[in-house]
Amino acid sequence: MTAEPLTVDPEAVAARATALRARVDGLTRHGPIAIVAVTKGFGSDAVRAAAAAGFTDFGENYAQELLVKATDLGDQLSARWHFLGRLQRNKVRSLAPLVVVWESVDRPELAEEIARRAPGARVYVQANLSGEPNKGGAPFSEVPDLVAAARSLGLAVDGLMGVAPAGDPEDARPGFRALVALADDLGVEVRSIGMSGDFEVAVEEGSTELRVGTALFGSRPLRR
Repeated sequence: MTAEPLTVDPEAVAARATALRARVDGLTRHGPIAIVAVTKGFGSDAVRAAAAAGFTDFGENYAQELLVKATDLGDQLSARWHFLGRLQRNKVRSLAPLVVVWESVDRPELAEEIARRAPGARVYVQANLSGEPNKGGAPFSEVPDLVAAARSLGLAVDGLMGVAPAGDPEDARPGFRALVALADDLGVEVRSIGMSGDFEVAVEEGSTELRVGTALFGSRPLRR
């Protein structure tokens, strides 16, 4: 069971977006950084507000939330959906027509299902940065083989993704640094690291894509 989606103030979202972009631009040393607006826990109005603030890419962690928002929005705007959360194989079929980037590929079976339902899809392989099982992601030692397996299935492996441990943003630095180094070794371009609480460290360590929710929309409701 989940809490009712929170509504957002479009003017507040626009102001936060301006502040976020200014902060990211001030930190950037290695080219432009994409920002995915994570609308998890918020209603469709959050997508509309973020789109009005110039965002085109939106992230969701739960299949049902993405499906509800996509249905509600219809053809009102062109949302590019990124799926970010731990994903069961039986959810892939319903999501396949909507998802532009599958960011949480962490096992061969999931790659196989995505390749079957969405041939040639863009994916990022998720690495577990903290060793916490609830974070998802493949161990670093398994990532190269998973990248190779996904490519052999015809998937476009464009990057790596990682979720930092909760707590002090500085604690995220070693994991971010290791992911960027591995991405370099594997020749993948996107490094999807950094969220609202640790994006500054992620940018310093070489992020090319941030996944930001709270910094745009405010605190989200707790799932229960």
